[in-house]
Amino acid sequence: MDILTAFKISGSGLKAERARLNVTAMNLANANTTRTIEGGPYRAKSVVFQAKPLQSFRDLLNSADDKLRTVEVTEVIEDNKEFKTVYDPSHPDADENGVVLFPNVDEAEQMVDLVSARRGYEANVAAIESVKSMALKALDISRR
Repeated sequence: MDILTAFKISGSGLKAERARLNVTAMNLANANTTRTIEGGPYRAKSVVFQAKPLQSFRDLLNSADDKLRTVEVTEVIEDNKEFKTVYDPSHPDADENGVVLFPNVDEAEQMVDLVSARRGYEANVAAIESVKSMALKALDISRR
């Protein structure tokens, strides 16, 4: 595998994890939003990743069956879990029974997802740094 392929693979991971971080941050920011533009409480969202074959122009010419994969975000889906119900007749969004529907965002689950996405991002950065270091060492050896 050449250096550009390694950068492409880790770069796709960085892009995917950044999307996951953004969606998780949006979920946490809207954990108490009871009224959205669409109407009703905010619905938690999740990112769906998919592995895609990494084929370079050279691979296509050689018809190589390469096992290398990149990752990409295929869609952002809404969580269909039930909304949380809280009895609060003084809330402006309470129904006639005094019940308020709150978003289906589980803060603990979102924090775990946030940490996981951060670790994935850090792992891809470390991989890029390692490839960069190896390339610099190879250049240094070739100078001697």
